[in-house]
Amino acid sequence: MRFAGRRALVTGAAGGIGQAVVAMLRAEGAQVAASDRDSRAVEADHHVDGDLTDPTFADALPGWAEVLLGGLDIVINNAGVITRGDITTASDADYALTMGVNVEAPFRICRAAIPIMARAGGGAIVNISSCWGVRPGPNHPLYVMSKAAIASLTQCLGRDHAHQGIRVNAVCPNEVNTPMLRSGFAARGFDPDKAVEDLNASVPIGHIAEPEEIADVILFLASDAARYMCGACVEVNGGKPVI
Repeated sequence: MRFAGRRALVTGAAGGIGQAVVAMLRAEGAQVAASDRDSRAVEADHHVDGDLTDPTFADALPGWAEVLLGGLDIVINNAGVITRGDITTASDADYALTMGVNVEAPFRICRAAIPIMARAGGGAIVNISSCWGVRPGPNHPLYVMSKAAIASLTQCLGRDHAHQGIRVNAVCPNEVNTPMLRSGFAARGFDPDKAVEDLNASVPIGHIAEPEEIADVILFLASDAARYMCGACVEVNGGKPVI
């Protein structure tokens, strides 16, 4: 029960990784406020749903979680979107959505959560970057740019707020077997099962990550076992390089 008595906010809670994180935190004793556009299907102690591209909502989210949970010890900035295609095909709407969800929302949530945690004597924030944010791959410039921004933000905040007992770290996955990945394949006319099978063959460890394999690392960084880690960007890629 690593998280007994801890209070956690998880964004993107209805997604594959988000659901795993919420379930695993609660199984280890945490009270969890789940947030997504609609997280009602996720078993959580509280649901705080809304649009993360709305600055008012993102600014208020940590405060609402604190009130509902009676405190805020952990924030998992898990919500994210993937925009594909080279820069000549990227629209202004693509840019606004990608930066709004992947960069601006975590910025606003961290900005609001850090004073709450500082008043309580500390806490842990885990951001979700990507291997593609530290080693850019082809034809995803908006996604790569946004995840690089989160990696850099994590490194900066990890240094700036360690003295307050607030640890900020990031997990950097490669491909993960989530509904978002599979729907992306389907939207491009690929059979999702065959596409995942092909991806599995490209990973030295033998398969792309399951959500629980990423959630395990997220929970490690949120736990006291990672008490000396600040500003780390941990790649979780099964040995597969970005190509």
